[in-house]
Amino acid sequence: MAAEKTTEPDEVLTDEELQAAAAPEPDSANNNEAHKRTVVVAEDESVNRMDLVAMLEDNGYEVVGEAANGEEAVELTRKFRPSVVCMDVKMPRMDGIEAAGIICDENIAPVVMLTAFSQSDLVKKATGAGAMAYVTKPYEESKLLPALEVAMGRFAEINDLLDNVERSESKLQETEEQLKKAEEQLKKAEETLEERKLVDRAKGLLMDKADFSEQGAFRWIQKTSMDQRIPKKRLAMAIIAKYGEQKSEAEDAR
Repeated sequence: MAAEKTTEPDEVLTDEELQAAAAPEPDSANNNEAHKRTVVVAEDESVNRMDLVAMLEDNGYEVVGEAANGEEAVELTRKFRPSVVCMDVKMPRMDGIEAAGIICDENIAPVVMLTAFSQSDLVKKATGAGAMAYVTKPYEESKLLPALEVAMGRFAEINDLLDNVERSESKLQETEEQLKKAEEQLKKAEETLEERKLVDRAKGLLMDKADFSEQGAFRWIQKTSMDQRIPKKRLAMAIIAKYGEQKSEAEDAR
C-alpha cells in the first residue's frame, strides 16, 4: 500500500520538544531485544556516519545499511525496509530531501532528517517531502533518540489509520455488493410475480374463450413457450391482448 506520508511544518518537533520526548520504558528492554529496531543511515561524511552508527548501536539499534548519497539511501531502504531512516540533507547525486520524498511516497519507512541548518524553509522542504522529524548537527543522543521514537510512532499511527480506512472501504464495498445482489434478487422476484399474474390471467382467458381446462390452459402456455421459444410473460401478454380485446368488444356491444 503506497501512500504519501507528510506532516505540516508546524508538526515537526523542535530540538527542545525532542529533548522533552519520553524515552522507551525500561521494562520493555526484553521486548525491544526480540524486535530490535533497524536503521538505514545516510550521511556523506564518513566520520559523521561512523559516529552516528556507533551512537545508534550503543543504544540498541541495528544499523542494516549505510549510504553515502541519496540514491544509495533509497536502494538500501527498499532492500532492508528498516524501522527508520536517518537521512542527511546535503548529499551528492541525490540530496536527502529528494530521497526522503521517494521513501515516503512508497511508504517504506519513516525518515528523520539530519541537518546542520535550522532555517524554516529547509524544514518546510523536509516535511513537505514526508520527513517525520529533523535533528540539527552536531548529533546528540538527547535529540536524536527521541526523534527516532517519535518518527516511528507517527509512522505506525498513520499506517494504522490507513489500514482502518482500507478495511472500512473494503467493508463498504462488500456491503454495496450485497445490496446490489439483494436488489437484483428483488427485481427478479418482482418480475417472477408479474409473470405469474399475467400467466394466470392468460390461463383464465383461455379457459373462458377457448374452452381449456385450467390444467390444459397452463400446459398449453408452458408447451407453446418452450416449443416457440417465446417467454411465458410475452406469450401471456399476447393472449391477454387478443382475448381481452374480444371481451371488451363484447361488453361494448351490450
